[in-house]
Amino acid sequence: MSGHKCSYPWDLHDRYAQDKSVVNKMQQKYWETKQAFIKATGKKEDEHVVASDADLDAKLELFHSIQRTCLDLSKAIVLYQKRICFLSQEENELGKFLRSQGFQDKTRAGKMMQATGKALCFSSQQRLALRNPLCRFHQEVETFRHRAISDTWLTVNRMEQCRTEYRGALLWMKDVSQELDPDLYKQMEKFRKVQTQVRLAKKSFDKLKMDVCQKVDLLGASRCNLLSHMLATYQLAWAQWQGPRNLKVLTKMTCCC
Repeated sequence: MSGHKCSYPWDLHDRYAQDKSVVNKMQQKYWETKQAFIKATGKKEDEHVVASDADLDAKLELFHSIQRTCLDLSKAIVLYQKRICFLSQEENELGKFLRSQGFQDKTRAGKMMQATGKALCFSSQQRLALRNPLCRFHQEVETFRHRAISDTWLTVNRMEQCRTEYRGALLWMKDVSQELDPDLYKQMEKFRKVQTQVRLAKKSFDKLKMDVCQKVDLLGASRCNLLSHMLATYQLAWAQWQGPRNLKVLTKMTCCC
């Protein structure tokens, strides 16, 4: 090997960054596909690369938790509404039955049945009042899911694509560096080209990584505000249902007895 030393002008970075040849695209796609295969099969990746994304992975875990629990909450609210309607209907039917039987019975037991039936009919009507805050609650959760969570999900998908490109470029640079001979101009040029590709991929990945972390933090805060506001409204409706009116009805029942 000759001792000739090559100098590299600064504009080489721009030239490498603009390298959009078919061969370069195929090589880039190959390493991206290899990285995607490694992730899909669960093969062990470089521990230092994985550790550098620990904060991002924690945010992603929080995001998936928010996504899953909001879906579960939406389903639970729908089921709860159905149960309230069914219970109110059955309670109202029982109240009507007891009142009709009480009118036919002229004894003290008949008066008790009338009072109990009246209380049940009133309770069924008050129970249905819970549906209004629940419907509003369900609408707010669905809006949160289809707007805030969906927007964050799109950003997460773009970030994951950039992360695959970045880690694929790292695999490519690792492969090139293993056969690198600094005295050979072509090998150094190839290494610099891959190095530039890594820089570009990392720049895109870092930007989306920050966007994801910020959006997940905002998503978590928004969910807390949503639950705090809507649960307070529901709690108020529940307190009104369980309030003085029912107490008066129960007092009347006790007096009749």
